[in-house]
Amino acid sequence: MGLIVPDSGTVVFDGFARHAVAYLPQQSEIDRSLPVEVLDLVSTGQWHRSSWFRRVDRAGLDAAWDALETVGLADFAHRPVSALSSGQFQRVLFARILTQDARLILLDEPFNAVDARTTHDLLQLVARWREEGRTVIAVLHDEEQVKRYFAQTLLLAREVVGWGATGKVLTDEHLRLAMDTAAHWQDRAPVCHVDGSPA
Repeated sequence: MGLIVPDSGTVVFDGFARHAVAYLPQQSEIDRSLPVEVLDLVSTGQWHRSSWFRRVDRAGLDAAWDALETVGLADFAHRPVSALSSGQFQRVLFARILTQDARLILLDEPFNAVDARTTHDLLQLVARWREEGRTVIAVLHDEEQVKRYFAQTLLLAREVVGWGATGKVLTDEHLRLAMDTAAHWQDRAPVCHVDGSPA
């Protein structure tokens, strides 16, 4: 997404136009205090078909309504987003991705602070995206979700522990190595500076 500058190397989305990539950040990064209705937020998934100064057309509104229907929130279309629970808000964000119709979907911990029913429903949507030939890359910590819904896994713990078919990556040996690496404390680690001051 270009949000972080790599220490070295480059990331290239070869063959993907900007509008072909949908990104869902963690919920904690989203300001829900804005006075926006659910339908308006879902309609922003149409940004690449309209402009800042043009209204969403009839086809765009129909797509937003269909997306809300898909995630089970059509009755919430005219509620403010600030009135939604965490699970309802996450459904709205998934509906927004539906209207964007992206080929590459990036999800950053999409099921944190979300109830089990919503998680199940949204994982069904992820499975549908895969069946449609879309690429879904998700940051997840629940290995059972990964095993059930994702064919390939990149296991990270400060460095690459494993990459490939999920069944071959999420082995007891790899998971133990990841836990040991993540739990290891470096008492001689270099001091990290933020804005010129030690952090």
